Amino acid sequence: MSFKRKQIMGLGLTVFFMFILMFVILSMVNGMKANMLEIVEDRYYKVNQATEIRQLFYQTDQQLLSVLTDIESADPAMTAELIEANHEGIQTRILKLENELNRQKSSLLLKEVEQAYESYAQMQNSFIGLMGSGDLDSLEDLYRDERENRNSLLVKLAEFKEYQESIMADSLENANETYSQLVATLVAAVAIAIILIVGVTVWVIRSTGRSISLITKGIKDIDYQDLSSISRLNIETKDEIGEIAIAFNSMADSLENYYKKEQRYSAEISEQNWIQSQSAALVSIYSQHVTIANLADDFISRLAPAAGANLGVFYVKDESGSKPVYKKQAAYADGAEDAGRDFFFAGEGIAGQTVRDKKTIFLHDVPEDYKVLSTGLGDVRPKSIMMAPVMLKDEAVAVVELASLRPFTDAQIKLLEKVIETLGIAITNISGRMEIERLLAESQAQTEELQAQAEELQSQSEELQAQSEEMQSQSEELRMINEQLEERSRDAEMKSEELQAAKEELEEKAKQLSLSSKYKSEFLANMSHELRTPLNSILLLSEMLAEDPDQMLTEEQKEFSKVIHTSGQDLLTLINDILDLSKVEVGKLEISFEEVNMGEMSQRMNQHFTQVAKHKNLEFTVSSSEEVPPVFHTDEQRLQQIVKNLLSNAFKFTEEGSVAVTFEKAAQSDFFGLPLSAYTDDWLKITVLDTGIGIPAEKQQLIFEAFQQADGATMRKYGGTGLGLSISKEFAQLLGGICKVESKEGKGSRFTLVIPNLPNGMPEIEAGTLAFEEAAVTAEPLEEVSEPASPPAEGNSDADHQHTGTELKDKTVIVVDDDHRNIYALKNALNKEGMNVLTAENGMQCLDLIMGTEKIDIVLMDIMMPVMDGYETMKRLRGLDRHQDVPIIALTAKAMKGDREKCMEAGATDYISKPLKLDQLLSVMRVWLS
Repeated sequence: MSFKRKQIMGLGLTVFFMFILMFVILSMVNGMKANMLEIVEDRYYKVNQATEIRQLFYQTDQQLLSVLTDIESADPAMTAELIEANHEGIQTRILKLENELNRQKSSLLLKEVEQAYESYAQMQNSFIGLMGSGDLDSLEDLYRDERENRNSLLVKLAEFKEYQESIMADSLENANETYSQLVATLVAAVAIAIILIVGVTVWVIRSTGRSISLITKGIKDIDYQDLSSISRLNIETKDEIGEIAIAFNSMADSLENYYKKEQRYSAEISEQNWIQSQSAALVSIYSQHVTIANLADDFISRLAPAAGANLGVFYVKDESGSKPVYKKQAAYADGAEDAGRDFFFAGEGIAGQTVRDKKTIFLHDVPEDYKVLSTGLGDVRPKSIMMAPVMLKDEAVAVVELASLRPFTDAQIKLLEKVIETLGIAITNISGRMEIERLLAESQAQTEELQAQAEELQSQSEELQAQSEEMQSQSEELRMINEQLEERSRDAEMKSEELQAAKEELEEKAKQLSLSSKYKSEFLANMSHELRTPLNSILLLSEMLAEDPDQMLTEEQKEFSKVIHTSGQDLLTLINDILDLSKVEVGKLEISFEEVNMGEMSQRMNQHFTQVAKHKNLEFTVSSSEEVPPVFHTDEQRLQQIVKNLLSNAFKFTEEGSVAVTFEKAAQSDFFGLPLSAYTDDWLKITVLDTGIGIPAEKQQLIFEAFQQADGATMRKYGGTGLGLSISKEFAQLLGGICKVESKEGKGSRFTLVIPNLPNGMPEIEAGTLAFEEAAVTAEPLEEVSEPASPPAEGNSDADHQHTGTELKDKTVIVVDDDHRNIYALKNALNKEGMNVLTAENGMQCLDLIMGTEKIDIVLMDIMMPVMDGYETMKRLRGLDRHQDVPIIALTAKAMKGDREKCMEAGATDYISKPLKLDQLLSVMRVWLS
């Protein structure tokens, strides 16, 4: 489940539960309202009607009693009128009650009252009729006869009223119970809602935080000295963080493959170097010997140890007999005289088969009874035997046989094959020299014999013979000298060819290493794009959540969003540090020398770290000497990064006391011996002094190495990757200076940066001191806000474009990006600024959208997209008849060297690298829309 879906699910569950809670509360309130209405409008009305009926009845009855008490003074007409009016009132109220009653018992009681009143009404009518006669006795009898019915009527009325009052009491009690239930339900629902909201929030935060922690731990666990095995991230969530883990695992696979190839190339080069050195040493002995026996003995005694052999035999072809035979000339091993056969013929045995086949034969499965290696303890069976013919013009002139207790390696086999290539020539040359010497000896012997036989010849003949011998001797010596010169010339030509081949091979390896370096740069740039793209969404969304302009999140949820944003920034910083270190290692980091305002530099450091000092209760001072020039020429970005690294390091390892940074002019002793000390005397010295934990003397050089801190406990306590000081040292060297430390454990540290003032940039100096190359990847500073490439052509030329905050409202922007996460984040952010946002997933959709839209104020253009990339899209847009002058801001996560210039050439108005900072993006947009 994606991060966005988790948040939407959590919010949806909360809203759903609030709707249910509101529905329950409304239902219970409606029930209470119905009960109260029943009490007030229904029951109270019925009780009131019953009371009025009884009052009217009492008035009628009192009127009758008054007539019986004083009949003479009574007015029959008025009495009749009053009784009739009361009668109509009672009848009316009874009829109303009949229409209002909804309970059976109430209807029965009213019916009984109505029946009793009808009898009483008949008595009233009779009473009114007798009043005119004045017969008091008849009236009293009539009234007395109706008394029992009158009492029954009053009882029925009382019962009706009491019943209605009991119903009122029951309704009131139900209303109270409903109220109590409402309060209990409301409390329970609120508690459940709080538990649900907290649970969903904790679930979202824990799942996200755990995944980010796993990613951070996986990156920190990388051993950059040994990339053969990189631990993988085991994150199975299918959200943005899961995509980061997939990208990381893909990067780990690529790094492992690259490392294995690099190790294999190194091994091959080392093997070739070893073979070249060993073969050169063996070939050098060819010219040192004049006999084959000496050559064979020296050769086998050197070759056997070099090839890892425990026993060796050297056979040379002898053609003095009728049939060529290969005789043993030398052997290597204890008891070498007994090693190997004395001779063999071509085709005889395996050694003879080697001569016949003219190829090397290997024996790996040596029989158990084959024992040729002798030691002080006995005989040992070898594990591997190798027999190689020494060829010359398709003829085997010698055979070399080696035996070893271990299998021969490929390098040892290649060494043997290489040295025997020229061994045949050496054997032939020595054989020729020996033959010449033999012939010379025979000639001398024959000359002596002729001289003895010609002793009787005349002295003139003896003188001529002596002269002839002397001339012959000189001729022989000249011939031998000529042959030696020819042989040495051939050897020199062969060595020259070998050196030329080795040179070509080294050049090929150099090309491969250069290509490998290029692939590494491309790989790092692609990985930067793949990691920065999902990070862009995480940083933008978490920043928007933390700001919470609608005030919909709790403080805790805002804090969680800030933690996510901070973790993403830490991951981005780690990625940038790794990229910087990689570029420094391959010597490809761009250095741009420019004017640096030292007053602004010191003020910026003071503003940046004052809050850090207050937070840690440390004293922080920034001081600048009057000798420091107001303008200094160096790379401002690298200088600022070095000083920030040193100050961050000082604050991190200082718990109490103070941190101070001092800008002053360097003395000659500070830069004496540095490569540029003879080029300029204007040097800047920046000192960062703290009262922190200090550094042991034996580890003060270790901290400047990548991924190193003083010890493991320091890393666990204070954290960090160990890249800051390493990058600071490399940057200082690239600026022509040095970064050094003086520290005592427990008493604090003093870091000193010394750099030269170079108005004309880095000078050309002798090789071996400094070398700088342009960067293949341009590192964008995280802290700086990208400025427009050039100011807008229109608008107020005054001051600094004071923005009112309404420049973006009601403006139309097209967001072109193939990543839906970036589109979602940018669309939400720009909608909150009051902008009309249109989106496209590639350049072709963007062009279609622009052609169909009347008003477009600005375009945000991604570079790497399918179908049509950002470069081609901008070129085509600038060639359209409409909207060709609309501002275009190029956005990309793959910031290769020259990409900014390439974007500007393609038609971009400005350029920002990902991951984006929302304030930075909005600031640039306001500049171009104002």
